[in-house]
Formats: sequence, C-alpha cells, structure tokens
Amino acid sequence: MIKYLLEKEFKQIVRNPFMPRLILFMPVMTLLIMPWAANQEIKNIKLSVVDNDHSSYSERLIQKVIASGYFILEDLSNSNDEALKSIESGKADLILDISPEFEKNLISTGTAEVMISANAVNGTKGGLGSGYLSAIMSDFADDITTERGLNAGTGVTPGIQIVPHNKYNLYLDYKVFMVPALVVMLLTMLTGFLPALNIVGEKEAGTIEQMNVTPVSKFTFILGKLIPYWIIGFVVLSIAFILAALVYGLYPVGNLLTIYFYASIYILVVSGLGLVISNYSDTMQQAMFVMFFFMLILILLSGLFTPVSSMPDWAQWVSRVNPLSYFIQVMRAIYLKGSGIRELLPQLFSLLGFALVFNLWAVWSYRKSS
Repeated sequence: MIKYLLEKEFKQIVRNPFMPRLILFMPVMTLLIMPWAANQEIKNIKLSVVDNDHSSYSERLIQKVIASGYFILEDLSNSNDEALKSIESGKADLILDISPEFEKNLISTGTAEVMISANAVNGTKGGLGSGYLSAIMSDFADDITTERGLNAGTGVTPGIQIVPHNKYNLYLDYKVFMVPALVVMLLTMLTGFLPALNIVGEKEAGTIEQMNVTPVSKFTFILGKLIPYWIIGFVVLSIAFILAALVYGLYPVGNLLTIYFYASIYILVVSGLGLVISNYSDTMQQAMFVMFFFMLILILLSGLFTPVSSMPDWAQWVSRVNPLSYFIQVMRAIYLKGSGIRELLPQLFSLLGFALVFNLWAVWSYRKSS
C-alpha cells in the first residue's frame, strides 16, 4: 500500500509546474545571495576626520586608519561642528577629531588626545566602528612607543605581546559562520512549508475524501506523506553542500554521513510539524500563515544570526524547545569543528524526542473516517 501512496505523492510533485523549480532554485538563490546580504561584518564605515594638528604623525594616523580596510575617508573637516553636519546628513558614520599639538604631546609626554564621535542610530555599527577605531589607535600608539624606544637606544619597551589564533574560522569570515546555518534554514523552509500545504491542499481539492474511505491506516498515510519530503530534504542538502564547496570553498571538517544522519532526523521533525499544522488547517491560506508564524519564531530564536547566549533568559529558555537551534548547533559543529556523534549526543536525543512527538501528533490529529 505504501508503494502506491508514494507513487501518488511523487506524481503530484512532478506534475506541479512550480514545485520542482522551487526545490532546485531556492537553494541556489539562497546560498548565492544570503551569505553576502545577511552579513554582520561592519565594513565601509564612512569617516570624517578633523585634523587640528596637520603634522606628520596625524597624517600617518589617518593613513593607518584608512589602510585598515574598515573605513572610507568621507571628508576632512575644518572643525568638529562641520563634521557633525556630515553625521546629521548621513554622509559620515564616525568622526575622528585629532587634538592640536598631537605630535608634540606624543613625542614629549608619550600621550595625546583624540576624540571619537559615533552615529549610534545603528548601535551595532556605531559600537563596532568605535571599537575598530580604538584598536587602531592603540596599535598606532604601540608603534610610536616602540620607535621612540629604539631611537633612544633603550630597546623595545617591555610588554606583553598578544598573538591571536582564531580556531575554526581563521580569517573571521562571517560567511563561514552563516553558510551552515543557512543550509538548516533552507531545509526548514522547504521540508516544513511543503508538508504544511499538502494535506490541506487535498482538503481543498476534495481528494482527501477518497483517501478517507480507503483501508489505508492513519500511520501509513502519514508515512506516505513524510517519505517524499525526506527525500527532497536530502536533495536540497546535497545541492547546498555542492554550492558551499564551489562558491565559498567551504567543506565539512567532520564526516558528511554524520550530517546526513542528523538531517534525516531533523527533516522528520519539521515535516511532522508541517503535517500537524496541515491537519488542523481548513485552507491553504490558514496553513501558510500559521506555518509562517512558527517559522519566524523558530528562526529568530535559533541562533541563526545571533548567539543564543546573547539573548535574554526567557528567550534562551524558549530556544531549548526549538528544534532549529539544535540542528544549527549540529551543522556548525560538524561543518566547522569536525565534531562527531559522541560530542553531539544531547542534540541527537533532543531531535529524536521532537521527531517522535510531532509525528505521533500528526498521526493522532489526522481525522480519517472509514
């Protein structure tokens, strides 16, 4: 019996002129566009400089800031008030105000003053931009201190040299962090939304009544609905892996089969949730809005864009009943760190629990009359 149910489902998918295109083009467009657009790296910060010293040191400082690659010199203002007008008009994001006698004070006392003013309408951009600029100032001061020590014949000033080593993402490329999570989002959208529209679509078409009078059990019927989307999920996952390798040069450090193993469970979770929503919905519009509501909550509280540990306590508690957050942890851990099943046992048990609950709920909530 299951053979004929699967044959029916695949025929419906192939005959639908939109669905095969969606399955192929949605992963391609998402992975080609989203890692570049959904990027929290702060670059191209527009800088207005007020140089009240006009010395060789102030010029050198400005060149060091621009050479960092994070800042674009928007203008050289004659006063702080003039620079503030650039902030107000949106032409500049930060102001670097170099004090008079900057070079003289730096040589004679070893200290000099600069003022950083940030447009904090965008708090993230203002905060990170100020942090970048402060780090460059500190590095510039260290360079001057070292030069002065060498020129005086006293050797390099004693200090602690910090050499950072970035594990798992050597060059701090945000796309490396985002691509595995976007694969999870793709899997959630396709294998969640499509099952949510499946049963309710048959209700609107009237074909569900024909199924209800057959001897097919509720369990077999739901299984026949799940398996096609399970296979679709593997197809989408494979396309995403190929694109990640070809476009971003990103290969999984861990075992690829481990990812497919966890994905097989996760697909059952979101497909089961979609079928539950489909069972309780009377129209496709209703199913779409309910699924969109749940997807919005799941994605925002999953750690996709921001770490769960940075969220308020109540949001962290909600994320514990969010299957999407567990699979994102799995994907990033295997893809970037090379973790195995032993290190990811808590996530495995959580996903198995979600799969069991949602699919049993889908079987129980399907109203079959014989």
